[in-house]
Amino acid sequence: MTTAIDPITFAVVKSALDAIVDEMACAVIRTARSEIIKDVMDYSAALCDADGVLIAQAKTIAQHLGAVPDAMQSVRREFRDDLHPGDVVAMNDPYAGGMHIPDVFLFLPIFVDGRIEAFSVVIGHQTDMGGRVPGSNASDSTEIYQEGLRLPPVKLYERGVPNRAVMKIIERNVRVPDRVLGDLGAEYAACRVGEREVVKLYARYGRETVRRYMAELLDYAERVTRAEIATWPKGTYRFTDYLDSDGFSETPVPLTVAITVHDDGHLTCDWTGSAPQVKAALNSTLSFTKSCTYLSVRSVLRQDVPNNAGVFRCIDVIAPEGTILNPRMPGACAARALTGYRMLDVVLGALAGALPDRVPAAGEGGNTVLSIGGLTPAREPFVIVDMITGAWGARPDKDGIEGITNASQNMSNAPVEILESQHPVRIDEYGFVPDSCGAGKWRGGVGLRRRYTLLNDEATLQLRSDRMAFQPYGLDGGRPARGTRNVLDSGGTRREMPAKFATVLRRGDVIEHEQPGGGGHGDPFARDPALVAEDVRDGKITVAYARREHGVVIDAAGRVDDAATATARARAAR
Repeated sequence: MTTAIDPITFAVVKSALDAIVDEMACAVIRTARSEIIKDVMDYSAALCDADGVLIAQAKTIAQHLGAVPDAMQSVRREFRDDLHPGDVVAMNDPYAGGMHIPDVFLFLPIFVDGRIEAFSVVIGHQTDMGGRVPGSNASDSTEIYQEGLRLPPVKLYERGVPNRAVMKIIERNVRVPDRVLGDLGAEYAACRVGEREVVKLYARYGRETVRRYMAELLDYAERVTRAEIATWPKGTYRFTDYLDSDGFSETPVPLTVAITVHDDGHLTCDWTGSAPQVKAALNSTLSFTKSCTYLSVRSVLRQDVPNNAGVFRCIDVIAPEGTILNPRMPGACAARALTGYRMLDVVLGALAGALPDRVPAAGEGGNTVLSIGGLTPAREPFVIVDMITGAWGARPDKDGIEGITNASQNMSNAPVEILESQHPVRIDEYGFVPDSCGAGKWRGGVGLRRRYTLLNDEATLQLRSDRMAFQPYGLDGGRPARGTRNVLDSGGTRREMPAKFATVLRRGDVIEHEQPGGGGHGDPFARDPALVAEDVRDGKITVAYARREHGVVIDAAGRVDDAATATARARAAR
């Protein structure tokens, strides 16, 4: 380890590892069966070194990847010296380093000359893992035993041979086994891609060189991260935001963080004061809490910091046991992603106090999960898991973006054609919600609307959303965005629904979901009137919104009435 590091070789090895994990990610999306992976892209790929330390991660789901270290150590504790070439370990237990039951991890040990030198890691959100509702993602489950098949670290392949007993257990406990086993096959194929390419890397450079440069890559990420944090204003920055409720009561669920910037270039993120563990499935196990904290801090660092565990060394995470961010067994956690989205909003809200020129206003609050499942007239099971992603908050120097993944994810909205061709639903509307953005000098992104009609005799609907009572916040004088709206039309009767609910749908029933927009940034009356007029012409805001929120008067031709605007803004200033 005392040998000098050659910067060119360092760059080549780093780029090779980055290319390998991205190739693994491409292998998943090209071979997966279900739309939640191949279209929504709810999966991740990574590489760990021989000690199970995360050394590279693909451009996939950021929320997943910070949980890899805890999950990896769970696998190593379970199998110790009982890993062999061709073995693949599966696990999804949230209380053993996992996140929630639908996210199934696969770990493949990579051997070079008879010794483990690395691990391929792939995580995929399965369409269904059993449990009380289709999709295994209900927010109203009250204990983990209701949420589906929980796998401790177990060998899915032994010395290259599929473990028939484990495969049969999975097949018999999920509603759509062809999709689930197909997607696990895609994860396995991607792990093998990682193995193939890492072995090539070792063959080219040799064991000692690759090990040395992997270690340096971790140290380099730590050095760069500490150097940047050392430039931040020292002190403790606090912020609190809320989940609307846990779905069982109307009581808001607070998440609060105190971020301390230390002199030596590391952070302490202390979640003490957050809500106690809740009855519903919104609890976030500690591995996921760490992951969401890491990604939130990473999102404001320089772009050239490598994405590996070296960054994690600089961030201490404190979450008291028995709270929503570190629950005790058997707390339910299927809908923990919603809590993760709010963690991002809370960390960014705190860091806005230290880095106001880097931090955007709150986005839509995370994706909405809509699950519809049942049996067709031919008694064939179907499960739709639609994850709707929508809008970013305004940035300090730009508007927010709409129709985009939440910043803590890297996902896509499922194409309408895919949903309609594979499931008994019709998508009647998919578009923007005018006036849903938060006003500011820079406006937030506009929210999305989807409307579904059931074409089956009956189905179970589970809808998980938020930001109905606590809208996405604005910064520096920017206004909050409009909140979530859910409407159920059953038999011609329209009803406003809560943010989280489950119900039975009948043929012809319609569910309409409107996502929030993003919060605004800066004084709304400082916005350039020409930009306001452009938003009106684009249908993102109405004429009434332009006058009310910005003091800008738009004439019948869609142009700014300069005189009327000057009068309106002067009147507002008084």
